[in-house]
Amino acid sequence: MNRLEPEWLDVLLERARQIRVLVVGDLMLDVYLRGSASRISPEAPVPVVRVRERWSTLGGAANVARNVVELGAACELVGCVGADEAGTQLLAEVERAGIGARGITVVADRPTTVKTRLVARNQQIARFDSEVEDDLEGGSADALIAAIDELAAGADVIVLEDYDKGVLTRAVSAAALEAARRRGVPVVVDPKERHFFDYAGATVFKPNLVELTTALRAPVHADDPRWMEETRRRLGCRNLLVTLGEDGLALATEAGEFVRVPTVARSVYDVSGAGDTVTAVVAVALAAGATLPEAAVLANHAAGIQVGKAGVSAVSADELRATVRAYQKV
Repeated sequence: MNRLEPEWLDVLLERARQIRVLVVGDLMLDVYLRGSASRISPEAPVPVVRVRERWSTLGGAANVARNVVELGAACELVGCVGADEAGTQLLAEVERAGIGARGITVVADRPTTVKTRLVARNQQIARFDSEVEDDLEGGSADALIAAIDELAAGADVIVLEDYDKGVLTRAVSAAALEAARRRGVPVVVDPKERHFFDYAGATVFKPNLVELTTALRAPVHADDPRWMEETRRRLGCRNLLVTLGEDGLALATEAGEFVRVPTVARSVYDVSGAGDTVTAVVAVALAAGATLPEAAVLANHAAGIQVGKAGVSAVSADELRATVRAYQKV
């Protein structure tokens, strides 16, 4: 399955303009340094890169939020930044993107998570991470829970975006899941290893192949419907959506459906942020009235667009519409 009628897509994208999404998770600032490398350092066997460009963009849960607003939906973001220059920059980027920041807490004793990528000759040479991965505690975690309770009241779907940077503690995740239950709205979870099994009851649980293999400590058999159903039950989620990189997606639903969606990527330039795009599209599509298989197909198209771009970026409604229409003509 990999088809979605363009007319129905138009309806979903129009409905998306009325959707309100709450994204909870680890906020990051992605920084890129681009230059040329023409010689080896005399100090060590490493290339010398003459940096000519520097730019930054939203990463992690903030990138999910950016993808949400690019699809036309409204988004509120819950997470934390440090009381530092990177935090100020991240907040400015959030405001510039049109994302609600009422749920973002500034934590004085914790740095903003920053991932700096060094790029030369269109290849990533190195990445430098500045971060603290300890779980948030005390007043900082309480502030996030209070923000979830307040902002969930206006949400049509809640997204939990976990990068193992300490925001989605068991208490914070439980508060978000409970808020969604009270509100009667779907929850889409993009997990990481540390709290992988803390999301029982999620509407959509969306690990990638590596994350699922690591968590289960066993091979993944995403092409086997019985294995997918057994794993869905083991994880306690209503629907299991596994992203398989160049092999597309696999979906097992609570209704007993098994859907295998092959990739539609024409070319791969950079896979950074593709998972964030899939999460955002699934959440918005579900809230707009798509079925789970339809949401998976749409997300697969969006991922195909994303990996053809340089760096972490978002996919717009217009790009998605054009890609689906072009694919239907093939």
